[in-house]
Amino acid sequence: MFNKHPVGPSDGDDDGVRVRFTGLEAGYSGTPVLRQLTADIPALTMTALVGPNGSGKSTLLGVLAGVITATAGQLRHIGGRPPAFVPQRTTVGDELPLTVRQTVEMGRWQERGPWRRLTRHDRNVVDAAMERLAVSDLAGRQLGELSGGQRQRALMAQGIAQGSDLLLLDEPTTGLDPEARAGIAALLTELVADGTTVVQATHDLEAARAAHTCLLLREGRLTARGTPDEVLDAGGVPW
Repeated sequence: MFNKHPVGPSDGDDDGVRVRFTGLEAGYSGTPVLRQLTADIPALTMTALVGPNGSGKSTLLGVLAGVITATAGQLRHIGGRPPAFVPQRTTVGDELPLTVRQTVEMGRWQERGPWRRLTRHDRNVVDAAMERLAVSDLAGRQLGELSGGQRQRALMAQGIAQGSDLLLLDEPTTGLDPEARAGIAALLTELVADGTTVVQATHDLEAARAAHTCLLLREGRLTARGTPDEVLDAGGVPW
């Protein structure tokens, strides 16, 4: 049985923890993907989910984000606001006739509800997110017209516009050139310093080594956790 605790004040033994999951399992159409995962996500840090394709990284992010329902275990979000989830940019359809600004504005739906008129505060939040991600000059462009780096920055601006202190990212630098990857890495470091807990699934070893904590998944099981040096060296990465 899956037990999802509501967001609430921190208990004494939850100090320094933003997300806690115990015995977590999930899958699709009766096929298990995650198997008995137990770990804490420290608050105000960057955690990297690493592992080969098919290891369960994206599924775990989906469960943490609330878009995938676990089949067993416990999940607790401790304090803070509901998480902001930025999926892989390849999962966002090019056929959707959305401009960059409309895409970022969707980040306010959690506050306002879908298609509700934005308030002045909402517009200011959107403007600030777009400026931070350097996509203000792309506001009127269609999302499908953008380069990979531009598109990723637009989706991250949408995540930031949600105003959450927990940002979940699925492969944010995959397919980007070195300059774009460095820009995303610098932004994530800034967000953590500003009070955001960041969790990213990544194949980018440089990004993983910049994290505070790594969780290594293989075949849906958590096989190592600790500092990047401990996990990436002892875990036999790269895979």
